[in-house]
Amino acid sequence: MTLNQHKQRGFTLIEIMVVVVILGILAALVVPQVMNRPDQAKVTVAKGDIKAIGAALDMYKLDNYSYPSTQQGLDALVKKPGGNPQPKNWNRDGYLKRVPKDPWGNEYQYLSPGTQGPYDLYSYGADGKQGGSELNADIGNWDL
Repeated sequence: MTLNQHKQRGFTLIEIMVVVVILGILAALVVPQVMNRPDQAKVTVAKGDIKAIGAALDMYKLDNYSYPSTQQGLDALVKKPGGNPQPKNWNRDGYLKRVPKDPWGNEYQYLSPGTQGPYDLYSYGADGKQGGSELNADIGNWDL
C-alpha cells in the first residue's frame, strides 16, 4: 500500500471547530428567545389543565346528571363526594387521578353554577390574586 492509497478517516480538528462554532451561534440566537418565555409557557400549561379538568367535569355530568357543586369542588373528580347533588353513577375509578395545581403552585378555582356558564374553572394567574393583566390575568374556561 502506497502513501497515496491510504484513505483518511474521521474529522479534522478544523471541521469539528466549524461545527462547534455553528452550534454556538444557533444557541446564542435560540436560547434567549426560549428563556424569555417561561411565563407564557405556564399560561399555556394552565389552559391545557383547564381543558383537561373541564373534560373530566363533562364526564362527571354525563354519569351523574349534574356538575359537582362548589362545596363538593374538584375533589369530586378524584373521590366520591358527599352532599348534594348526590352522584348516583359516580365512576369508581374517578375522573382524574389527582386534581392538578396551576403552574404557579396554586389551586384551580371552581364555582358551580358559574357566572359564565354551568361552571367557572380558573386560575388566578402568576400573581395568585383575582384580576390582573398580562401574565397576572385570570385564566378561565371562558377564555378557551
